[in-house]
Amino acid sequence: MAKKPNIIFLMTDQQRFDTVGALGNPVIQTPALDRIVREGTSFTSAYCPSPVCVASRCSFLLGQWPHETGCTTNSAMPQERPSVMELLNEVGYQTHGIGKMHFTPQGRKMWGFETRDFSEEGAGPDDFTEFLHENGYDHIIAPHGERSEYYYIPQPSQLPARLHHTQWVGDKTLQFLSQRDTNRPFLCWSSFIKPHPPFESPVPWNRLYRTVEMPLPFLPPDYEQLHTHWNRHQNRYKYRDQGRDMNLLRTMCAAYYAAISFIDYQVGRILDYLESEGELNNTLILYTSDHGELLGDYDCYGKRSFLDAAARIPLLVRYPKRFEANVQCDTPTSLVDVLPTSLGAAGLAPHNEHSGVDLADVATGNTERDAIIGQLSGENRGLYMLLTDEYKYIYSAADQKEWLFRRLSGRLDERNLAGNPGYGRTLRDYRERLINWFQEDSYDVPLDGNRWREFPPPVEPDNPDADQLFQDGRSSSDQLPPGYSPHIDPIRRRS
Repeated sequence: MAKKPNIIFLMTDQQRFDTVGALGNPVIQTPALDRIVREGTSFTSAYCPSPVCVASRCSFLLGQWPHETGCTTNSAMPQERPSVMELLNEVGYQTHGIGKMHFTPQGRKMWGFETRDFSEEGAGPDDFTEFLHENGYDHIIAPHGERSEYYYIPQPSQLPARLHHTQWVGDKTLQFLSQRDTNRPFLCWSSFIKPHPPFESPVPWNRLYRTVEMPLPFLPPDYEQLHTHWNRHQNRYKYRDQGRDMNLLRTMCAAYYAAISFIDYQVGRILDYLESEGELNNTLILYTSDHGELLGDYDCYGKRSFLDAAARIPLLVRYPKRFEANVQCDTPTSLVDVLPTSLGAAGLAPHNEHSGVDLADVATGNTERDAIIGQLSGENRGLYMLLTDEYKYIYSAADQKEWLFRRLSGRLDERNLAGNPGYGRTLRDYRERLINWFQEDSYDVPLDGNRWREFPPPVEPDNPDADQLFQDGRSSSDQLPPGYSPHIDPIRRRS
């Protein structure tokens, strides 16, 4: 009987697709990711199923589209369905999780993990904060960076590199690999919190890039016409809707790149260890992220958008037995494909309840799927996408508006073709195809027969300071000297 391969997921949070040196970014330094590109297959048209943390991770876990899981935003995941960890654990895999999982609402759920090194932002005491306390850093209240008004302000870490969360995930991964049961194959999911804002890294990583060498944000003509309700809503509550400072934006980019390079360093350590143990070629290594980051492109920030900057992600796979070296595959793929890829590597048959396809089949052209879909939220805030090799179609229920983009190599989304009479038939075909997809799955929330349902539009307050983000965790009064109190007692809100 053939030896089953090990499987390791290396996941970042909020890393956009164009942040890998070997895939065309001339500024960022990612030698470990570049190695995976050289020695594996890069899926260069990979997209998140939903451009928000929880919904995207839910689809990753379950191999199903958001409308199938019922998790379409940062809301509760279905708790009774089997995860990729459970399916592999049932056939003998030792399963271990490290870092941010974002299981909602049961943050500490094992969901097929035999063991976990638990860590989440703002979740109160966890394994990482206990580690900091043991090392004399119990005074650090925001170990991942200050949030709220500082959410998009680049900041140096309050921690030394040896105690930073990115290093902790790398260390815990190597600890698991060195102590695992060598009589069993393993599935290890190592999940980094960064480069999710706040953009903070420790010395020396925060000095790796300089503002003057950073690219300016992408601001094509009429870029405001590409905004949806979610872009405007997000810019408001993240304090990014009242002006633009290009030096600040380039400094943000430098801090964002620094966080990715620090993660890359950990990936290099993991690759080196697997190679030293003779396990590198017997391990399916899959590097990806849950969604991207607009980073000032289109004068927008965060995720919650199906523009490429927010929805397109890195997806790098190394496993010589099933994936050719130094290959770039531009066929559209999604995080729903990770589960069937893992089952295929383990020699398990695909399940009918999984909507993804094996990435090994995608890379060889052995699949009939020629489109992927995406969704954020529902009802009057629903945002939907259908994407093929040639076009991307987006519909926003809040705006009652459509977008159609021609997909061009090396170009971000730039010009909406919806309304152009030369593309009327294409627009209609893509609209009907996405609506038919939902109808075939008996998902009628956004539909009125064969049309998009019209909902009352969401109402945004006129006051520019209304609905702002406060996400400080515990009350600020817990840290202030006697006789002082905050004007506003911050509460935790959406990320």
